[in-house]
Amino acid sequence: MRTQNYSKKRQAIYELLLSTKEHPTAEWIYNTLKDEYADLSLGTVYRNLKLLEKNGMIKSVAVVNGCERYDALTSPHSHFVCTKCSRVIDVFYRDEVPDFIRNMHIDGADRVDYFSLIYYGTCNNCE
Repeated sequence: MRTQNYSKKRQAIYELLLSTKEHPTAEWIYNTLKDEYADLSLGTVYRNLKLLEKNGMIKSVAVVNGCERYDALTSPHSHFVCTKCSRVIDVFYRDEVPDFIRNMHIDGADRVDYFSLIYYGTCNNCE
């Protein structure tokens, strides 16, 4: 972990994010870890998420129903949000940068270094 000071709680938050594809909220993380760490607070979870994000270890991917969702998968990819159940699903492309991004022209910009797209619709579980 690339942080200034080691923290068992921060490590637990990071490992929990690495272990799931669910793109959890801070509250879900808190509820999952609170039995293991009795002195864990929701504020501690938020502070550690911001630190992990600042260090490039996780990403905030979307705000769904007013709750920020997090992802430990930091390689280039987009997300699909189900408008019925709020599930967040990773979207991968065959190429690192899809043709429609590669072929964009933006006045005043030479290149696109990264992008973030969020698709909205209904997932297979809700159809």
